Amino acid sequence: MADSKKTNAAGAPFRPTLPVRSLADIRKLEETPLEQALTVRSTYEIFRNAGAAFGGKTALTFLRTGNPADAPIRWSYAELLARIHQTANMLQALGVGPQDAVAVLLPGCLQYHLALWGGEAAGIVQPLNPLLTDEKLVALMTAGRAKVLIAYGSDSESGMWSKAMRLRGQVPTLTTVLRVAPHDEAPGAVASLPEGVAEFDVLRSAQPSDRLVSGRDIAPSDIAAYFHTGGTTGAPKLARHSHGAQVFTAWASVQVAGMNEQGISINGYPLFHVAGVLPASLASLSAGMEVIIPTPSLLRNKEVLANYWKLVEKYRPTSLSAVPTVLAALANVPLDGADISSIGYCRTGAAVLSPELAARFERLFGLHVHESLGMTEMAGISTITPPGVDGPAGCVGFPLPYMRMRIVALDENGNASDRELPPGEQGMVLFKSPNLFSGFVDPADNAKAFTADGWLATGDLGWIDGDGRLNLSGRSKDLIIRSGHNIDPKVIEDALGAHPAVQLCAAVGAPDAYAGELPVVFATLVPGASASEDELLAFTAARVDEAPAKPRSVTVIEHMPMTNVGKIYKPELRAMAASRVVAATVAQVCGELGVAPAARPRVRSEGESLVQVRIDAAAAGALAAPLQAQIRTALEALPFKTQVLAE
Repeated sequence: MADSKKTNAAGAPFRPTLPVRSLADIRKLEETPLEQALTVRSTYEIFRNAGAAFGGKTALTFLRTGNPADAPIRWSYAELLARIHQTANMLQALGVGPQDAVAVLLPGCLQYHLALWGGEAAGIVQPLNPLLTDEKLVALMTAGRAKVLIAYGSDSESGMWSKAMRLRGQVPTLTTVLRVAPHDEAPGAVASLPEGVAEFDVLRSAQPSDRLVSGRDIAPSDIAAYFHTGGTTGAPKLARHSHGAQVFTAWASVQVAGMNEQGISINGYPLFHVAGVLPASLASLSAGMEVIIPTPSLLRNKEVLANYWKLVEKYRPTSLSAVPTVLAALANVPLDGADISSIGYCRTGAAVLSPELAARFERLFGLHVHESLGMTEMAGISTITPPGVDGPAGCVGFPLPYMRMRIVALDENGNASDRELPPGEQGMVLFKSPNLFSGFVDPADNAKAFTADGWLATGDLGWIDGDGRLNLSGRSKDLIIRSGHNIDPKVIEDALGAHPAVQLCAAVGAPDAYAGELPVVFATLVPGASASEDELLAFTAARVDEAPAKPRSVTVIEHMPMTNVGKIYKPELRAMAASRVVAATVAQVCGELGVAPAARPRVRSEGESLVQVRIDAAAAGALAAPLQAQIRTALEALPFKTQVLAE
């Protein structure tokens, strides 16, 4: 990326060079040297260019509620740039410099964009997951040496303000807390604030809005952000993003996805996550799109989900982007006559899309779901399936321009080897790219991130098809993905393993229609020991500090499934967990229909990826047909393959 000094004149916003429909189109883009194709040096420059190009056009639309009749709050590109200037100038006045971190603890709101982009213009922004415990937030902020915390001034969203007040005295480097008032809060609603705490908007509005007072010349190699990775549990790891990496993500997303100023999107991803910040926000705004923020709770807001298609009809988004679990939830929301014809592109990521959900979504709404792959270590995006290119579920598309991708065999420890595999063969996915992160804050965390020759070892398993697209087949690290959150099973296993009666245990994801996966754990007991499943569940839950990671159940089994080299074989456990979920669903349907216990269907696993439900038609009698139909309907939303047979 170009390192030449910037000029004072604003440049052009990002625009797609050509429609990308094949790997050949990616290679065509690469014919222009990157330093010529991409001259923007910082995220601040993106907003300066967009502000100059789009001026009064709407940049951000905030929905106060999920009711389509309620009036939104809108900011233009010019207003957004002016407020980014003010935010950066305020942070500089508070002593924030290019090496200082600004921690952010906010829900979905307009000010999040000021914290992000103003924070990056002044220093280093550090978005925080509000679901983390105080202990982990303190550890993250201490590792990042956060100087300022920007926090939501209410407990209505995950208790953020109380949490911010508790964090104040626990981070040695923290000097100031800035309170972001909830939207439409009356002036002076808060009588006074403690020393070292100030109102975000009051301090911001006193600053110049037409320039960076610092005159800072931001280099592409300057660090823009710290994002925590490794899931929502376990030891915190802070990934460093350079301005150049984030700018490349925005530019490459615009090129491959064909984004332009006619576009409108609803960004329901949380803004502490790279997907919400970079592909869904920075890329969209770099191209002049309108980005809609659907209430502070985003897509966790039940009113937003219930009215989603009506909101689409009102705001006319041109694209729909959401994790598979949200798509599964939307599949249960009827159109009810809503006009969703504005949507021309539907995309998902964060977890592999199940073929059943992909087919269901297309059948219900006429929308083919395009998949992408993104990760924190690559500034949010690695591969994209562009508009106009349909792929099977699991196909996550083409590598970005100027990116290199390899598939290598796994070694005996399940790590990346140096043996490259040909197209069609499955192995670990490796990348080199201009948006590769700048390593972790703690150098010790870098050892497993890269191969000896500098490739990013993703931990994802996949293969390259004949069209040059990446197809994912699994995860080498058995993470449990609950509503887009990565849960490390080891945290659960370590907690349960501390019980004196437990000999072996393993946590896996059980399929769930809404969350995608819910953590459950299987255990064997020490010979001669005894413990109830309820006792073990309570013991484990007390030792897993984050609510989403607490297991839903503990199942005691006689023998733990093992591989021939003595490792616990989790695919069999996942099949067992899926069978239990299916059996519970079948029992509920039978209860609703009044099916006698003797006539109830049999549920059993068929291999590792299929659960069968077998109905005895003679025993069920007249209830056989409605029983089969209702069970099929009930199981359709599960992200696991099921089969319902009447015999």
